[in-house]
Amino acid sequence: MNDFAEQRQRMVERQLAGRGISDARVLEAMGTIPREAFVGGSLHEFAYEDSPLPIEAGQTISQPFIVARMLEAAQLRPSDSVLEIGAGSGYAAAVMAAIAASVHAIERHAELADLAQQRFDALGYRNIRLRVGDGSGGWPEAAPFDAIIAAAGGPAVPDVLRRQLAIGGRLVMPVGGALYRQRLVKVIRVAEDRFDEEPLDEVRFVPLVGSYGWSEQDASGTPRMEPVAMRAPADGVGLAGLIRAAVEPLPDLDDPAFGRMFDRYGDARVVLLGEASHGTSEFYRARAAITRRLIEAHGFGIVAVEGDWPDAAVLDRYVRGRPAAHEEPIFQRFPTWMWRNRDVARFIDWLRDYNADKPATRQAGFYGLDLYSLDSSIRAVIDYLDKVDPETAQVARHRYGCLMPWSKEPAQYGRMALNAGYPLCEKAVVQMLRELLSRRMEYAQADGEHFLDAAQNARLVSNAEAYYRAMYYGSAESWNLRDSHMFETLENLLAAGGPRSKAVVWAHNSHIGDARHTEMGQVREELNLGQLCRQRFGDDAVLLGFGTHTGTVAAADDWGEPMKVMDVKPSRPDSYERLFHDAGQPRCLLDLRGNANRELCGRLARGRLERFIGVIYRPDTERWSHYVECSMPRQFDGYTWFDETHAVEPLGEEPRAGAAETWPFGL
Repeated sequence: MNDFAEQRQRMVERQLAGRGISDARVLEAMGTIPREAFVGGSLHEFAYEDSPLPIEAGQTISQPFIVARMLEAAQLRPSDSVLEIGAGSGYAAAVMAAIAASVHAIERHAELADLAQQRFDALGYRNIRLRVGDGSGGWPEAAPFDAIIAAAGGPAVPDVLRRQLAIGGRLVMPVGGALYRQRLVKVIRVAEDRFDEEPLDEVRFVPLVGSYGWSEQDASGTPRMEPVAMRAPADGVGLAGLIRAAVEPLPDLDDPAFGRMFDRYGDARVVLLGEASHGTSEFYRARAAITRRLIEAHGFGIVAVEGDWPDAAVLDRYVRGRPAAHEEPIFQRFPTWMWRNRDVARFIDWLRDYNADKPATRQAGFYGLDLYSLDSSIRAVIDYLDKVDPETAQVARHRYGCLMPWSKEPAQYGRMALNAGYPLCEKAVVQMLRELLSRRMEYAQADGEHFLDAAQNARLVSNAEAYYRAMYYGSAESWNLRDSHMFETLENLLAAGGPRSKAVVWAHNSHIGDARHTEMGQVREELNLGQLCRQRFGDDAVLLGFGTHTGTVAAADDWGEPMKVMDVKPSRPDSYERLFHDAGQPRCLLDLRGNANRELCGRLARGRLERFIGVIYRPDTERWSHYVECSMPRQFDGYTWFDETHAVEPLGEEPRAGAAETWPFGL
């Protein structure tokens, strides 16, 4: 669902006002102008991310924050005449036109100017004059201007532009001796021959090409850069060498020595193992090897994954050698390959063998942390109550009946609740959870383990009801509710296991890395499982990220579409992944804790791009759909690197030859 009006308001509240933009005129204008109209249709869904986006002629549209930052510095007023140098898509000019009396915009690319004019005409902006030409010399015949804003960086502020300012006029422009590293400066003309100058933020813009800027020859070798990147990456020169010296090469994945490399984390209470994509075999195999070692040598007894609780419960019964219930086939919901693959099956078989000769108290269990299984969880609660308390089971049927029309398509429930203007089923599902928990002692005495399963399913139904409503209010609300649910589930598993219990978590890097040190937390106000574990367990939580440079991945083009094996594009030059690739190690571990590699961590701490591929992979929009700015040494406690990786192999429906009839993936 693309509710652009809501997304604009969230952009204003979080990316702009939330990061210090206070000019009411700028906030109002940016809450009005449709940024999606200034980018291509394939990028509409990213229009309100705080990121630059590609436009025609090989150029880019600036990120919303930097547009707001420059306009606020220019102190635009309703009576102002404004000059913009580098109109690009026309978005910034449209925002200026919503504040000022008139805007004169210059663009040197005729293709961009034509498209911008079409947008102005279609959207009804009548106070913008646009022309094609060399913007470095300004627009003398239309001067003086109350404000001049340049969206390209020059070696200095041209005197010809200073002279086109009215007395009291403000000029905001990126300036720097390097083609693509500048600092914003603000110039105020305080008298006929007197100008005050104030440095602002470090930025990255395309070069200002023209008679009073860089020459075409100077700019011809410039790498293709985004117009801006606040907190530009530190110079990569020498970093790859420092990484090469600091990392520890890893043995082959099938070598028992691989798992032993992670003994250093064995004293933790919770070890969270990430992945840079949901469909990469090396990540699953590495997590399996590390987890086997943590279970065998360090007493870990809980394996908790980013999967649905009821499906994982089937695997838990299998690995513990317990009777199978009459479940439907597991992990059938999109994306099936995420857990229904050969690497997971091999680990599950190992876990069953490990548990075979051990008493129940020393067996390791397999659990799901996620909350998407609304239908299965409703049925699981009712089935449990049918056995222990038939009268309460009837109450549950009545209360959950509110959700049943949407149990197969729960997102539709969120839409209905939004349209109705109130949470349709919240009271009923919360009451059911409270009643079940209020009878904890009575039910647990009969069968404590089955009660834990039923209570978790009831908790899941309650949180899922809130999650599907939150989907229609914004990504941060639903994301935060989901990760809070996963953390709450993990806490309940640890509590049920006793004070000496220890857990390994398998989830995506976006869930297990500390969100406070990523664009997710700093801009989008998203928290995550790794952050909550650090806040709860301190140094007893270890967050291990995983990464790759290139290879193949199992993913889909869009939600619900068929899985494909796709080529992973080589990592971007301005990413952490490229630094690790340039370090030249095919497999390695970098310890990021405490005093380990202090100099390197200090240099890596400055924000860089990091790639996140989920179950959907869109190579054509990879920069905007899959890269997020992060501070890796603060985000993770360690980083595991595989330079080239391969897609997981999904399982078919048939049981394997010789497998037990209860083998869960063959149900």
